[in-house]
Amino acid sequence: MTKPVLILGGASLDTIIHLPALPAPEPQTIWPSESYRALGSTGAGKSLNLAALGQPVVFHTLLGRDTEGQQILAALGHPGIRLLTEKTAAPTEQHVNLMSADGKRISLFIQPPPEPEHLDWTQAQQALAECSMAVVNILGYTRSALPWLKAAGTPIWTDLHDYDGHNPYHEPFIEAARAIFLSSDNLADYRSTMERLVRRGKEFVVCTHGSEGSTLLTSDGQWLEQPVVSVSRVVDTNGAGDAFFSGFLHRYLQGAELTDCLRAGAIAGALCVTSRELVSPDLNPQRLA
Repeated sequence: MTKPVLILGGASLDTIIHLPALPAPEPQTIWPSESYRALGSTGAGKSLNLAALGQPVVFHTLLGRDTEGQQILAALGHPGIRLLTEKTAAPTEQHVNLMSADGKRISLFIQPPPEPEHLDWTQAQQALAECSMAVVNILGYTRSALPWLKAAGTPIWTDLHDYDGHNPYHEPFIEAARAIFLSSDNLADYRSTMERLVRRGKEFVVCTHGSEGSTLLTSDGQWLEQPVVSVSRVVDTNGAGDAFFSGFLHRYLQGAELTDCLRAGAIAGALCVTSRELVSPDLNPQRLA
């Protein structure tokens, strides 16, 4: 039986607003083409995509004692996801995502992720015994899990998202991770950043470039390139990076070559943008084979 993946952090309730173009910094009245509320954030996206691919998940997240928290619980009700939640006094994380017609995004954290002073990691520590690896998302509260994950010898993967190559906030996650994913959005020279990360002992580093595909660098200096998989229509780009990560990880856990992992990630990401949801209803293992 496939061992579960432990995923720490990241579930929100988002308001998605579609605009012809992102707004200029000036007073104005804008009529969106559409808007809706949807499950969001990086842990939820990875959990749902992996579960759709038949990979069992143990997902730990923080939720407020509010209606938004209840909506997230309902949205994560997949048989492949074992949900570990800790309720907080702070409200549930919420974003407003402004989306342009060309897929660009401005994300406003109208309710930031909770960071309680004390956390009980007992359930997650117990679940770790049955898990093959941990994906630690870069929320503030997950930093306190890194020492016990490292002490257990757990392989850790992390997703730095739009890391700029220097921000000290990301350092604990970089130091702990065996494999790193990030985007080139804020990197003038993504290759030098990838090389620097690999020199710190990483198995590999993957950098995504939106519509320009992705790049991977291995510990032995091998560079791999993966073009984007084209789709007939882009509906919503929210969650595409997490879908890519999940498709890649799914094939990696099956023992596939890294070139195949990149291709699977590209397919999962392409399917994601054709749907309003964090996971495409068309995503399944056969689509990635």
